[in-house]
Amino acid sequence: MMKHTTSTEDLFESVRQWADDRKLIDNGNPYMQMLKVLEEVGETAHALVREKTAETEDGIGDSFVTLIILAHQLNLDPMQCLQKAYDEIKDRKGYLNEEGVFIKE
Repeated sequence: MMKHTTSTEDLFESVRQWADDRKLIDNGNPYMQMLKVLEEVGETAHALVREKTAETEDGIGDSFVTLIILAHQLNLDPMQCLQKAYDEIKDRKGYLNEEGVFIKE
């Protein structure tokens, strides 16, 4: 596994700056950005099914990038979005069924 030298906060900020430099935040269309999110998630699914590890990793990263940009277009803090989601699941209990799907209690 590759060692990470950049903090999560720095990466989120780097993505925001990259998008801002390209006018994707102020001039972007969140509906079109959502389509980009779905495109990247679809590409990730395609790579996963074909067991293409490098392409799956790239797709997951691209999905993160598109979601970070979408959050900023909507004037949301992606770190706060992630924190809110984690706060909802951190104490969740459940079990993994026979198909490998987590079923919450």
